[in-house]
Amino acid sequence: MVPKRWARRAVTRNAIKRQIYHVSECFVDRLPLAAHVVRLRATFDRQQFISATSEPLKLAVREELLQLFERAVLQERRA
Repeated sequence: MVPKRWARRAVTRNAIKRQIYHVSECFVDRLPLAAHVVRLRATFDRQQFISATSEPLKLAVREELLQLFERAVLQERRA
């Protein structure tokens, strides 16, 4: 979920969603088949990430998603 409150422009929300879909595909074999919810909880500063499709924004989103999915894999193994 990418609410307007945290990503005002539609192009930014769509770019973030594409990153979620891409990174989740990398973890499809390590996580159980289920509905997983990824929710944006903080804004990406427009001063730092001027363009919605900039490489720095893509890298920042991808890095956070990788950490999130790795944590989910570890929690799944413990359960």
